[in-house]
Amino acid sequence: MSTTHFPVAIIGGGLGGLTAARVLHVNGIEAAIFELETSPTARTQGGMLDIHAANGQQALHAAGLHDAFLKIIHEGGQSMRVLGPDGTVHVAEEDDGSGERPEVDRGDLRDLLLNSLPDGTVRWGRKVTGARSLGDGRHEVTFGDGSVVTTDLLIGADGAWSRVRPLVSDAKPVYTGISFVETDLFEADARHPRSASIVGAGFFICLGDERGFLAHRETDGSLHVYAALKADEDWLDTLDFTDHAAAKAAVLAHFEGWDEGLRGLVADADTLTPRRIHALPVGHRWDRAPGVTLLGDAAHVMSPFAGEGANLAMLDGAELAQAVAAHPGDTEAALAAYERALFPRSAESAADSAENLETMFGPRGLEQMVEFFTTGPASQ
Repeated sequence: MSTTHFPVAIIGGGLGGLTAARVLHVNGIEAAIFELETSPTARTQGGMLDIHAANGQQALHAAGLHDAFLKIIHEGGQSMRVLGPDGTVHVAEEDDGSGERPEVDRGDLRDLLLNSLPDGTVRWGRKVTGARSLGDGRHEVTFGDGSVVTTDLLIGADGAWSRVRPLVSDAKPVYTGISFVETDLFEADARHPRSASIVGAGFFICLGDERGFLAHRETDGSLHVYAALKADEDWLDTLDFTDHAAAKAAVLAHFEGWDEGLRGLVADADTLTPRRIHALPVGHRWDRAPGVTLLGDAAHVMSPFAGEGANLAMLDGAELAQAVAAHPGDTEAALAAYERALFPRSAESAADSAENLETMFGPRGLEQMVEFFTTGPASQ
């Protein structure tokens, strides 16, 4: 196949890559996104995200999409409950609309960004098989379908297992010691009223014995639950997820003695999905490499316990695009400016995430979370 040249090539069509393309477009700079998924509807995006005023919402302002974002937030989604293993409710906060972290469905947010881009911006079904420097800041990217592109600016927005990252860094994500089994309970109010009542209208945390449940009520009325526990890296491989009854029993064995309503978040689940939690080293950074950079999880994948992953990815994308627009004809100056802000910002959030993991799954996880939500972090 012939090689096609794109001045700006973004690998990965997640929230960070889409935000970068949108903010570039707003500033009159076109970019091409190459995405592994075969179409916008190839899989359910799912999951609720709290979009923070200080980063994710700033990115949406830069993208000219903040007003549209306000129309898709989940009313009531900032409600929050903290329970103990016996089912006792220790914290219950209602969503009064004054919070700075409104919840939104990840799929709705992705659609908002996708629909804001010119037709053809995203090239679907492009699996990267290799990327190499051609010198002078130019790069070549090859794909599984045999196609090849070259670019003057290569942006790795391709997640935790980035194929672009090796161009700038040898770092690889490592297992954090926490494994999730994600569950979904569909039509919760009608089909799973006990679980719906326990989780409430928004976000839910239950911690104890160095394990716990985290959950959200989704905009479609389902519950999305993470059963989280400390486990060896290969523990999930010992479970047969094609046999739901056996997998549920194996997970629930780690929650013996917990309130039956809480156990129902697994026992009554309609789906089960295993997930190991990985992270790059706190403070991951790289030396300036001409013509290439990273954003989002490709740059700083961390555990989800600071709630910053999607927010940082979007801010990364927006600030990278703004830096490119502010330095016309000088890609290196743009990337240097972007990375100067990226590295300390992501290091701070990664440190918070790692600390929160240790706190939540430590011997006083429940007590410390209750303290945090009732009197603030200073009490810890």
